[in-house]
Amino acid sequence: MVTSSIVNTYPLSSYSFGTKEPKMEKDTSVADRLARMKLNYMKEGMRTSVEAILLVQEHNHPHILLLQIGNTFCKLPGGRLKPGENEIEGLKRKLSSKLAANSPNMQPNWQIGECVAVWWRPNFETIMYPYCPPHISKPKECKKLYVVHLSEREYFAVPKNLKLLAVPLFELYDNVQRYGPVISTIPQQLSRFQFNMIPA
Repeated sequence: MVTSSIVNTYPLSSYSFGTKEPKMEKDTSVADRLARMKLNYMKEGMRTSVEAILLVQEHNHPHILLLQIGNTFCKLPGGRLKPGENEIEGLKRKLSSKLAANSPNMQPNWQIGECVAVWWRPNFETIMYPYCPPHISKPKECKKLYVVHLSEREYFAVPKNLKLLAVPLFELYDNVQRYGPVISTIPQQLSRFQFNMIPA
């Protein structure tokens, strides 16, 4: 795990992008997703998920890599941990599943940094909070966001049904309507970091 307040951000052009087989979503609607979450909760208890903040730079400004599903919905790469799985190892597994080539010798060097945010889902609803409400004794999900320090050059294989977008911090900031409360508050969570913009 990397604990540093300095984040080296390399130009987007330093990275190569390819495609791999589609990664289909398990649910076709929000209602289906919440129903599946409820089922899993009955079997395994609270869901723990981890997501990655991958940073690059364009025009000397930090950009975050987001996966776009369809035309509108964006999410951070990551996902649900297996019961008892270590968070760091689980995030590396999820990142490789979402963005690494299938070849073992082309795995990116995922350098997991600090956890910068923890979000709680009190009920089987879409709303999440950056705290667990005091009257909730059994939250349904805990989601943790980690900064991931990228190496200078990497190859990312993006599932064919998804797009990988580099979105500037200024576009994310306070843009709840477009990105939701978790992603739109990332600029505040990153404000204590110093970005070392590395030229091409």
